Amino acid sequence: MRLAFVASETDVAQRARVVLDKRYGGVEPADAEIIVSLGGDGFMLRTLHAHRALGIPFYGMKLGRLGFLMNKHEPEGLVERIERAHPAVLHPLEMHCICCDGVEHRALAFNEVALLRQSNQAAHLQVRLNGEVKLDELVCDGILVATPAGSTAYNLSAHGPILPLDANVLALTPISPFRPRRWRGAILPHAAKVGFDTKDPNKRPISATADFHEVRDVRTVDIRQSRRHGVRLLFDPEHNLQQRILDEQFAL
Repeated sequence: MRLAFVASETDVAQRARVVLDKRYGGVEPADAEIIVSLGGDGFMLRTLHAHRALGIPFYGMKLGRLGFLMNKHEPEGLVERIERAHPAVLHPLEMHCICCDGVEHRALAFNEVALLRQSNQAAHLQVRLNGEVKLDELVCDGILVATPAGSTAYNLSAHGPILPLDANVLALTPISPFRPRRWRGAILPHAAKVGFDTKDPNKRPISATADFHEVRDVRTVDIRQSRRHGVRLLFDPEHNLQQRILDEQFAL
């Protein structure tokens, strides 16, 4: 099995990569059958973005702070573990932004797309769903659209729902909403097209972030799930991602 080992910049991850390269004869990602990511969830997201076009599976080992997308770090029997691993397919969000200066940006997000106020002024946003205005004015610190895999990350911290991995839905979650006072978000079909328009963008500037790709001073943001940019993550049977997401709903 041709394995490519990629590691975060931490000393512990770099040392682990050297050991695994020597033990399993690591190759370059372009020549690999599997990419093994060493680090935390943040580094796994960067690995997915960097190498998703190769069309091969990813297997993570936790050597960072967070490891929801990772397996236990254990150098022994790695090939056998990968052969027994369960696949999970993640479909990212596609973000299309138009900034106040007219420049357009596109990016993918495997966890979430988040809009946030850039100043002390609250954000004033119009919310569209499939081209129809659903909220003419949402006053808030921000809003996010999360995938099921990302629903346990920023979305959960913003009091959004945890979504089962196979539920084919997205979470639309406001961040510190002020008006409408009773609106706390929505669960949307995965095929929904979500749009945001900033109201008074010069006085109330807004940034949009797809995973770690940030765009500032946005005027409009459109989001939809991509079914053509999916990636496969491999998980040890005892660390199945779908079961982890279900268990997270009972965590205290």
